[in-house]
Amino acid sequence: LFGFALRLPTSKASDRLLQPLWDFLLFRYYTLVSSPFFPVLLAFSCYFIFSVPFAILDVLGERAPLFEYKIQKQRRPTVGMMLRTLGTAVYNHLVFVLPAVLISNELISGALGVLLIFDTQYFFWHLAHHKNPHLYRWVHAIHHDYISPFSWSTQHLSAVELMTVGFWSNIDPILLKCHPLTIWTLSVFSIWMSVEDHIGYDLPYLPGHLVPFGLHGGAMAHDIHHQKPSSNFAPFFSHWDRLFGHFQYPQS
Repeated sequence: LFGFALRLPTSKASDRLLQPLWDFLLFRYYTLVSSPFFPVLLAFSCYFIFSVPFAILDVLGERAPLFEYKIQKQRRPTVGMMLRTLGTAVYNHLVFVLPAVLISNELISGALGVLLIFDTQYFFWHLAHHKNPHLYRWVHAIHHDYISPFSWSTQHLSAVELMTVGFWSNIDPILLKCHPLTIWTLSVFSIWMSVEDHIGYDLPYLPGHLVPFGLHGGAMAHDIHHQKPSSNFAPFFSHWDRLFGHFQYPQS
């Protein structure tokens, strides 16, 4: 939907009626109209602008001459109803539409793909090491030296685990043919998510609270894993733990 690319017009003349308008928009506002967010902005702006006159009409009621044309005169929307429905539209755009636009972006889609692959790899690797006492003792146990994790315990790992995680972190972007900028952005973001898992604080504005449907476990989920090692094996997301019945999270 938002994947088409805009090209600046050439100097060649065109007999198309609206070509001058199109050329003007591209030359003057290329950054705006070429943004993947522009269709969303255009659509929501039109929705808001088209709705405002009739909202004013509803508020004025019988004082407005055009109110005589209202179909259900006895049922007028209140300001509270208007704000509630506008809030729903804003929420849907922020939580669903804008993330869909971001996913269509090459950098975001590549990074998300790598994170999902890594999350799958580490989930099954992590689960296997907790189920096998020998693997746990010789490879993973050092990471559980502390029941209450803190930021510096993020990379309190054995050499085998560190090399395994490092191998996946390097090979997954190559397999997906990610751009170097995507790889660098992903590196920064994934390290932050790893540290966040271990900070020991359930801060209200962390991704674990902002990502809808509880899809991102965050600090609370991994803290519970250190307290109850038979739960929450995935490093970032929660879908694998939910599917296999290992997800635990305190009831709000």
